[in-house]
Amino acid sequence: MTPVGGAAVQIRGYLDHLAVEKGASVHTLAAYRRDLARYREYLADSGVGDLGAVTESHVEDFRARLATADPDTGRRALAPSSVARALAAVRGVHRFATRDGVTPTDVAAAVTPPRPPRRLPKALPVGRIIAVIEAAGGTEVDTDPARLRDRAMLELLYATGARAAELVGLDVDDVDGLDHPDGGTVILRGKGGKERVVPVGRPACIAVGAYLVRARPALAGKGGPALFLNTRGGRVTRQTLWNVVTVAAERAGVAEDVSPHSFRHSFATHLLDGGADIRVVQELLGHASVTTTQVYTLVTVETLREVWAECHPRAR
Repeated sequence: MTPVGGAAVQIRGYLDHLAVEKGASVHTLAAYRRDLARYREYLADSGVGDLGAVTESHVEDFRARLATADPDTGRRALAPSSVARALAAVRGVHRFATRDGVTPTDVAAAVTPPRPPRRLPKALPVGRIIAVIEAAGGTEVDTDPARLRDRAMLELLYATGARAAELVGLDVDDVDGLDHPDGGTVILRGKGGKERVVPVGRPACIAVGAYLVRARPALAGKGGPALFLNTRGGRVTRQTLWNVVTVAAERAGVAEDVSPHSFRHSFATHLLDGGADIRVVQELLGHASVTTTQVYTLVTVETLREVWAECHPRAR
């Protein structure tokens, strides 16, 4: 087996480039690091020690290997979406190597990722979203700090369409105007550290205000900037948020699988159902391209079709 020290160094340089120059998120870097570790292993098995020795056939073979199970080694076939992500990492490292003159040509440029099947986001009806929020507790007479916090997190999740990482990453100073009669604003930090300002309605402002006054002081140990705290005074994690959502959904008797991303999907779908311009929804969600946001228009068309099929006298 030929050592892959050269390839390992080149790949490490690409990951450093993503972290420092591109500002890739921790989660993106972790995923690319795993995918490129698979690629390094494949190159080692193929006797390739440097990216300059890689051919287009190697990249195509690597893509095929990811999508194929191997009973002898116990390797499982990856889903098309996982193969596409891994190939994106491989294409990126070869593009980087070519740009920096490490390789004369980009051998991965012509290798296309598999097209994952289109899966429509699962949005909950407004009534069920409200039921989940209400099930978290945090009412006006509630004195439990955790319930006040949970209510504030769910209200803010639906009010802003934030990703889970964006919500748990909020600091106290990121929320403003909670006492304003028209609602406040929140600064969300999305992928690549890109910031966006999203309006927050009165129900979420009231819930977050109640949490800040009646709960956070009891949770704060040594203080710190984090908005949402756990019982030890540290910043809540995405897993905590996930648990809060699933427990509240169970209490509300919602049969569907509900996750923090369900709130994001519902946020976008309900805005479009209400007549919001897709470009506005794109900005609110923090999507780099409107193409990503357009999937939600398919959801609203499906909703219209279901209502039509149920209610129109000549639908059947």
